[in-house]
Amino acid sequence: MGALTWYVLCLLGRGQTYVPPLLLYTAAVVVLTTNDLGPLVGTYAACALTLFACLVWLTVAVVNAQSPTQRAVTTVAAGNDRRVLLADALAASVLCGLLSVVGLVYPVFSGEHDVTADAVVVGALAQVTCGVTGIACGLLCSRPVVPRAGYAVVLALGLTGTVVVAALPPVGPVVRLLGRDEDPGRMLAPLAGYAGAAVALLAVGFVVTLTVSRRRS
Repeated sequence: MGALTWYVLCLLGRGQTYVPPLLLYTAAVVVLTTNDLGPLVGTYAACALTLFACLVWLTVAVVNAQSPTQRAVTTVAAGNDRRVLLADALAASVLCGLLSVVGLVYPVFSGEHDVTADAVVVGALAQVTCGVTGIACGLLCSRPVVPRAGYAVVLALGLTGTVVVAALPPVGPVVRLLGRDEDPGRMLAPLAGYAGAAVALLAVGFVVTLTVSRRRS
């Protein structure tokens, strides 16, 4: 799977469709966290919410990096479509990990915070939870599920807006939890549960995407 995942990342890099969401994420993190004086976990809430929105976009870019014909060839070479979609999800997860590191480290140096190990772990769990949820939503908005780009954009914006505005789980509860003035150590247990829910949501999104794509082919 490593070689196939690397192939997907190379295709994404060649197409440069990753540039807009990465610029959006970078700009949002810089604007929202630079010279921030509040609690570090509150700053991480903004980074996590931004990561969710950007991962929806990035995941669509990852899956759509191959044209339908190219994807069919890759499927034959890989052995089955499940391996190809899994490589897409893994590639998006790699990007999620890299952006999470940026979202964890930059606020520590760009603002004035009381930095503790618990606060950093809370930030990591929050960003992983929101990022993985973004991958799940992105899979459902990708070409194998929604072939037309216009409909895919509408669906992606609708899902992102609904999750953010309606504060749907697991993203909504995570952001609300980090916004409370509580000891970060007390947030670890519920955040671990939300992270598990995000992984389960990704599994559901993967199965739905694979099922729909097979019915369309």
